[in-house]
Amino acid sequence: MENIPEEKTPPSDPWPAYFAGRGHTGVRRIGAGVEGVVYGLGEGRAAKVWSGRPPADLDLTRRVYADLARHPLPFATPEILDVEDHGGVLVTYERELPGQPMGGDFAHTDHERELPTRHSDALLGVLRGLASVPGTDAMRRLTVQGDDRPLWRDHDCFRDALAALVGRAAARHGTALAARVPDFEAGVARTRRALRALPDAPVTAVHGDLVPPNIHVDTSGRPVAVLDFGFCTTAGDPAFEAAVTAAVWDMYGPYAEEHTAELTALFARELAYPPTTLTAYRAAYALTTYDLFGLDERDGHFRWCAAQLRRNAVFTA
Repeated sequence: MENIPEEKTPPSDPWPAYFAGRGHTGVRRIGAGVEGVVYGLGEGRAAKVWSGRPPADLDLTRRVYADLARHPLPFATPEILDVEDHGGVLVTYERELPGQPMGGDFAHTDHERELPTRHSDALLGVLRGLASVPGTDAMRRLTVQGDDRPLWRDHDCFRDALAALVGRAAARHGTALAARVPDFEAGVARTRRALRALPDAPVTAVHGDLVPPNIHVDTSGRPVAVLDFGFCTTAGDPAFEAAVTAAVWDMYGPYAEEHTAELTALFARELAYPPTTLTAYRAAYALTTYDLFGLDERDGHFRWCAAQLRRNAVFTA
């Protein structure tokens, strides 16, 4: 779990006393989110008291974390150490992750025009690390957010699985996106053809949401932890991870388009990923996540996905 600034514990919060009664010293409330409240327990452990809906298959998530933890990565990743049901409330005990977020919530953060070297170096380090972890059966069994089945079900390769996901996602609420993206159906068909035509690639661990808050760094800027797996986590082509990361590092800032182009060029050069492959994967990401938070111009992510597709060379070719 992440090591983030503590927040004040409400006087009526019963959980610090509960954890103290179980022998944990120095219990502190770290923060609250959509899923629940996180408490530091000391000795490198933390607990999440779930208030939202936990993962549909928490045991599968635990196995994915264990698969990651088995590899000697240069940064820490989540690990679920124990699970309990306390009066109908799910509590997970996890490893507390070090460091501080590389950046704040991108919806409220304007990046400077010049891309800091420490950030690009950190991103390259994380991408290389995750690409060193082989994709596992547990990762293949995950369902990406918004879909109704494991991504790899009935497929033997990532490119075909992703092309099928694009078709399902476009069918969910594609009419909303088509109203803002010209030649939508033909663009979906072009994207799916481009994905199926990609060459064979290694199958490795894919985080799928490497936004600045999900990468923790130390005081020197070195990445020391990666957290919040689950949004688009799967086993897949590491080039997909790079394509998405280049696009989501800065989504809404005044120089977002420039940063995406700069990071895409950097990843293509340093990691030897063909630019056309990165472009196809970026179109796929927009087509599979556009409807996860809203379906009109009031939602920033929906607007962002529509804009991505309007200028994507694979989608508009």
